[in-house]
Amino acid sequence: MKKIEAYIQPFMLQKVTDALHEIHIHGMSVLDARGFGQEKDESYPHHSRESVVDFTPKVKIEIICLDEDAERIVKTIQETAHTGRKGDGKIFAIDIEKAVSVRTGAKNGQAI
Repeated sequence: MKKIEAYIQPFMLQKVTDALHEIHIHGMSVLDARGFGQEKDESYPHHSRESVVDFTPKVKIEIICLDEDAERIVKTIQETAHTGRKGDGKIFAIDIEKAVSVRTGAKNGQAI
């Protein structure tokens, strides 16, 4: 199993969600996030010289999936969230050792 974590531009969320539905991915978590990378995001003004760090708003998508679905999900997010501008985001695929459904007690692939 894999956990896909994607940090994308907030305005791309609906487009990415629609694309994931098209490939039959219906379970995900979405969180508001703020952060900064090596290069500043061109789409947001960074005026504050008084503050130590400027944080850029992002959306974090989390999807737990079977190993065989991970590459398709990553590719779909990457292609759909791409604008070609700095700050488009990052995608990470992380190995998951165990999953358990709280309600049913199902484990691993059956839990997701």
